[in-house]
Amino acid sequence: MQLGTRWPLGDPVPTGLPHVVEIAVQAVEEELTALGEDNSAWRWTLTWLESKPVLELDDGTIIRYNPTEDSATITQPMGPIDDEDDWV
Repeated sequence: MQLGTRWPLGDPVPTGLPHVVEIAVQAVEEELTALGEDNSAWRWTLTWLESKPVLELDDGTIIRYNPTEDSATITQPMGPIDDEDDWV
């Protein structure tokens, strides 16, 4: 059984994560830094599902690991949709 953990945005990732997941975390954090928003209170949450890491950032960004392809998929939350017809 593997336990999850939480850590602040910008801190080193927990040990034992696949390298591609570390790269994905770094990419997300670099993008957030470039935006220049205050995200100093944000934290990552690591959960192990069926022995595979799933990481979620407080803004809803999710990173999933695919061991078959040794790849990491980043899913970012959708922002509000500005649609004039959304009142219908």
